[in-house]
Amino acid sequence: MEEAPSERWSEEEAPPNRAQSDANPTSRLTLFRRDKPRVDPNQNGKAYEIHLFNISRPHMRAFHCSWISFFMAFFVWFAIIPLLPFIEKDLGLSKNDIWVSNILNLVADVFARFVLGPACEIWGPRRLTLAVLCFCAIPTALVGVIQSRAGLFALRFFIGFAGGSFVICQCWSIQMFTDEVVGLANGLIAGWGNLGGGVTQLVVGTGLLPLFQRHMSDSMAWRTVSLVPAAMSVTTAIVVYFVSDDSPHCKSQSQVQTVENSAGATEQKASTKELLQSVLSKRTTWILFIHYACSFGVELTVFSTASSYFHDVFGLSHASASAAASVFGWMNIFSRGSGGWLSDLASSRYGFKGRIAVQIVLLTLEGICLVSSLWG
Repeated sequence: MEEAPSERWSEEEAPPNRAQSDANPTSRLTLFRRDKPRVDPNQNGKAYEIHLFNISRPHMRAFHCSWISFFMAFFVWFAIIPLLPFIEKDLGLSKNDIWVSNILNLVADVFARFVLGPACEIWGPRRLTLAVLCFCAIPTALVGVIQSRAGLFALRFFIGFAGGSFVICQCWSIQMFTDEVVGLANGLIAGWGNLGGGVTQLVVGTGLLPLFQRHMSDSMAWRTVSLVPAAMSVTTAIVVYFVSDDSPHCKSQSQVQTVENSAGATEQKASTKELLQSVLSKRTTWILFIHYACSFGVELTVFSTASSYFHDVFGLSHASASAAASVFGWMNIFSRGSGGWLSDLASSRYGFKGRIAVQIVLLTLEGICLVSSLWG
């Protein structure tokens, strides 16, 4: 195993003058480079390059561990979706019961994100990734013991905590990459992580569930198949914890705090309550809240209902419906990364107003597509 990153930069690692660096974020994204990305000492040792197929510590290792852990969180989060038609039939539930379980799943996600944000500052992304993936693996493994509507509601609520891992992966990325490329890094990590929502439809709904049904009854198949994503989640959590680092300088968040204290940091940090009050009092917070609800909220709705919709409306088999629903998730290979790249590009030319312009344009295009679908 590689050594944990040093707390100091060597002369060879010192980046060139920032004024001489190309402002175009595209020039900082490379596919196959074996050397470590260059760092900026003026931004706490964050990398201002992304070497995509590189797993060197700490920056690119964190990049890949971040999206992989978020991918697995999404995989676990939506692994139950292809099973819902069978659960509905076996337990005699109504469509409204399934819809309520979707809502509870989302409520847990919102609550988890509020909690995990401040928690990242205290315990760091590695520990929280381990905790979230292992915690959510428990209700996922227990899907087979559901006997009632209340049981479905409870398990879907606790599984919903997996969605909070989005905050962890974004905090992780922000600690590793500079302002010039953090939009692209965040977009790639979030997009490739979101891909798990589509892959789980394909793997569980089209692959594993039909395979289990060949060797057991439909009822036994949906009650046992969730053990697979649960085991995958725990395995991923353990591996990510041991092979990655919390920051460019230190392996764990406790070491980060020790370094800050030893450096004689005297600045008084605001409490979590004070920070929360400050954030909630800003108009920008609520504008972004609405924007995100209109984008990711739509995505969650599609993820949760597409498979059943294709089965009920178009008469597809459950396996075919899951495969069709997975296509929506596969778009995340490029969609979020493209948004991050456009945001960085606009910011390099027009400042923060450029990022706002990209946000407005993309949300407008989404609205046009949604309205157009009514006449599709």
